[in-house]
Amino acid sequence: MQAKDVELLHKLCQIFAPSGNEVLMKEFLLDYVAQNQEHWKIKPQIIQGEHFQDGFLLVFGKPRTVVFAHMDSIGFMVRYEKELVRIGGTVAKTGYKLIGKDSFGDISCQIKLQKSNKKHKKEQKLLTYDFDRKIETGTELVFECDFRETPDFVQSCYLDNRLGILNVLKLAENLENGVIAFSCWEETAGGSVGYLAKYIADHYAVKQALISDITWITKGVKHGKGVVISLRDSLVPRRSYVQKIIALAKKSGIDFQLEVEEFGGSDAKDLQRSDYAWDWCFVGAAEEHVHSPNEMVHKHDAVCMFELYQYLFENL
Repeated sequence: MQAKDVELLHKLCQIFAPSGNEVLMKEFLLDYVAQNQEHWKIKPQIIQGEHFQDGFLLVFGKPRTVVFAHMDSIGFMVRYEKELVRIGGTVAKTGYKLIGKDSFGDISCQIKLQKSNKKHKKEQKLLTYDFDRKIETGTELVFECDFRETPDFVQSCYLDNRLGILNVLKLAENLENGVIAFSCWEETAGGSVGYLAKYIADHYAVKQALISDITWITKGVKHGKGVVISLRDSLVPRRSYVQKIIALAKKSGIDFQLEVEEFGGSDAKDLQRSDYAWDWCFVGAAEEHVHSPNEMVHKHDAVCMFELYQYLFENL
């Protein structure tokens, strides 16, 4: 990864954007487009508005393919009596640092797991915060960003999906024909992809998609072996389309690995359940320590992700 890519990734990982509150990420991205589009091969049309809520589209040339990248992150919401409720599938351990803001000011606190007073057969842990004052009910908290870089790895909270966003921003530099769709709520079961996809299908007759997101290191997916093409997670994409992606990946010479999982999901959920005949494929780097402050991705896998997306959009 180039130094400028790592620097931008660090900035993205620090942006406060838990599911349902993606406004700051949207503002950052729109500002980034405004500042950089003059240097891109094609200046995109920006489509946004109340009909898209906080999601938006960048449309380049005559699109054939759309890539979806979700802007939101996991996090926590303050409940009552110092209780926290997870936003998405967040990993919580005592001592993890959280940040946020309420009407009384900035917040920097820690997670504290306590024994629950409720009687269960299995011991339950109550998820709370440790702070010197009460935090207002409904306040959102996210992991404090501790960004680390080594010669081979980047490590931080929210590489899922800030690395997926970096990928599409790099794609935009040379993209001549295509749509980049920035979505919301992916970490809490989705919701915005449906109307974004409907608009794209109705206005551009595009019905093939890629999902720019981050997957998991597993026994079959290893660090440093290339970008991951997913054959399935909890959903199964149309095999002929995935085979087309794999054939192009082989032709490109870019390192990739195949994933077969039983669980998990992405923005593809809304495409699969759409009234439109969407083809989709998840293509992304894999990370370790998923949904924690210590998500870790191999730089080679990230670079392979960048390169394969460029190749796919030129050849799909």
